[in-house]
Amino acid sequence: MKTKIQFWGREGRYINFIKISCRKTLVFLGFSYNHNLTIFNIFPQNRFLLMRFTSHSFRHASTILQEPDFVNLYKELIRVIDGISDEDIIEEHDAFGMNGEDRIPKSISKAINNLIKQRLVEQGWSSESNIFQHDDYTGDAWRLDFAKEDISVEVAFNHSTVTAWNLIKPVLASELNHVQKAIQTRIGVIITATKEMKAVGGFDSAIGYYEKYLEHLAPLRNLLTVPLLIIGLLPPETFTIEEFQLAPRKKIGKVVML
Repeated sequence: MKTKIQFWGREGRYINFIKISCRKTLVFLGFSYNHNLTIFNIFPQNRFLLMRFTSHSFRHASTILQEPDFVNLYKELIRVIDGISDEDIIEEHDAFGMNGEDRIPKSISKAINNLIKQRLVEQGWSSESNIFQHDDYTGDAWRLDFAKEDISVEVAFNHSTVTAWNLIKPVLASELNHVQKAIQTRIGVIITATKEMKAVGGFDSAIGYYEKYLEHLAPLRNLLTVPLLIIGLLPPETFTIEEFQLAPRKKIGKVVML
């Protein structure tokens, strides 16, 4: 049966979907958006569920990112984030076990990291960019996860003890410094997990997470002199990660569909 349904899109405009519903399968033929027709591939029901996130704007970052100098790059970044589906994460997570179940991570952090990296690099973003040129300031502590033109990005699923440093690195990349710079950006984006994602996605209890990043902003305000957008990834809607004791000293994360 063919029907037409209508709902609000991300930018507050109506999107008209034409669908065919058959038993448990929902097929999107395409949608009409501002009089342009976009054709989609066929996806099974509950698989076409994309990454959801929340965000916090520090020093008017969200407004600045809509300015002509930034908006295209920002849209490119957001397309990468919300283009990641539950199915993408499951496939990437399970792929770690192709050479042995013991290689499957405990959380989906590596899967999300890989997906973001693959897709940003495809769009011309630099990965693991040094902030400084001096040989004394190399290594993970002095590198950005990603950078392109005026935007620096940190994907922060690491230990809570480096939360403050993750916030400071985009500032170092954007401010002038007496140490010779390798890169010069103007605004930073931090991508991390929300507290809910941390629990559902099997993340380690010691990682820094979105709500804690927000708590750091006030005491660090005088140090954080550039605009920052903090993005908190929300949990998947179709699955959860259950911890499984594979061996006495080895735990893995198994996908459990909801």
